[in-house]
Amino acid sequence: MKQPQGFVNSQFPTHVCKLVKSLYGLKQAPRAWNEKFTSFLQAIGFEASLFDSSLFVKTDGVHVVILLLYVDDIINTGSSTSLIQSVITTLSEVFALKDMGRLAYFLGLQVIYKPNGDLFISQAKYVKDLLHKAGMADCKSCSTPCKPHNQILTTAGNLLPDPTLYRSLVGALQYLTFTRPDIAFAVNTVCQYMSAPTDVHFGMVKRILRFLQGTIHCGLTYTSGSPMQLKAYSDSDWAADLNTRRSITSYVVYLGDNPISWQSKKQSSVSRSSTEAEYRALAHTTADIAWIRLILKDLHEYLFSPPVIYCDNQSAIALSLNPVQHSRIKHLETDFHFVRERVQKGDLLVEYLCTKDQIADVLTKGLHGPDFLRHCFNLQLSYLS
Repeated sequence: MKQPQGFVNSQFPTHVCKLVKSLYGLKQAPRAWNEKFTSFLQAIGFEASLFDSSLFVKTDGVHVVILLLYVDDIINTGSSTSLIQSVITTLSEVFALKDMGRLAYFLGLQVIYKPNGDLFISQAKYVKDLLHKAGMADCKSCSTPCKPHNQILTTAGNLLPDPTLYRSLVGALQYLTFTRPDIAFAVNTVCQYMSAPTDVHFGMVKRILRFLQGTIHCGLTYTSGSPMQLKAYSDSDWAADLNTRRSITSYVVYLGDNPISWQSKKQSSVSRSSTEAEYRALAHTTADIAWIRLILKDLHEYLFSPPVIYCDNQSAIALSLNPVQHSRIKHLETDFHFVRERVQKGDLLVEYLCTKDQIADVLTKGLHGPDFLRHCFNLQLSYLS
C-alpha cells in the first residue's frame, strides 16, 4: 500500500489513506453495493427470496411486484403498472437510475415481443461476436453441433501450443447455452478437455461454431396462456464417457409448454447399470423441480397438480414406486429415498414414455439430423418470423 502519485503527503509520506466508504472497482465495492441496495429494498416492503439471492418480491393486496437484481442491472415487473412505476420512482430518489422502459436487452439476451403475446429470446449479437472472435465469421455452416454418437478420448490428437483461445471460446459457449439448449451436450463435452485441449478437441469446438453460423438467429419462443403445470423429461446415456465410463445425465423442465430449465452433465460417479444411471438422473431432475416449486411459491404462483417426470426406463420408474429396497441399489440409498419419498407423498409423478419421444435425449448424445431437428422443435427453438 502506498499513497497515489501526485497526492503524496509530504509530512507523512509513509502513511496510507483510510477509506471512509467503498469506491467503485475495489474488491469490497460489489458487496457493499449489494448490501446497501438489498437493505433498501427490504425497507420499502420487498422480501428476499430464500432460494434465489437475486430475487425480491413485494405484495400489495392482490398485486405482486417482482425485482431481479444482477450487480447493477435490474428487471422489474409485476401485476400492476402503477405499482411498478411507484417502485421505480422510489428507487430513483435514492439511487441514480435510468429507466430503459420495456425489457429488450439484458445481459446479452435479446427479448422480442410478438404481436400474439409470445416472447422470443435469443443471443444473436452474442453469437456474431463469438464467431468474429474465433475468426469464423464467414465459415460454412453444418446441420448439427456434433457428430452422431461421437466419442473422443482425452489423449486424441496433439496438444495445442497455446490453449488460451480454446478455453476462451468454450467459456463463451457455456453462456450461450442459456438460450440454446440444442448445443448443451456438445458444449458440455468440450468443457471436459479444458485442462489439456488438443487439435481434435478444437475441431469439435469449430463444429459447434459452424452450426451456430447457420443458426445465428435461432432462439427460444415462450408462448402465453400455457397452463401452470410442471413437467420434466429425464434421461441418461449409460457409461457414455469413454475416458471415465461415467454416464451423462440430462433433463428438461417445462412450465406449461415452455422449457425453463435444462442440464447436460456427466455424473459424479460410475453407474453399475443403466437403471442406476437413469435413477440418478431422476434424482437430479427431482431436485431441480423441487427448487422451481419453491421459486414459484415465492412468486405467489401455485401448482394445481403434482409435477410429472417422464422417463424411458421402466426399471428406474419401478424403483421410484416400489417400497421394497432391492439389494442391488443399496449404495443408492440417498437418491432412492429422495425420489421415492416425493412419489409416495403425491408431490411427484413418474411416468413412462418411449425413447423416440424423450426430448432430453438431445442433451445426452449427438443425434442424426432428423432426430436432432425434431427435438429442437420440441424445445421451442425457432427463428424470428
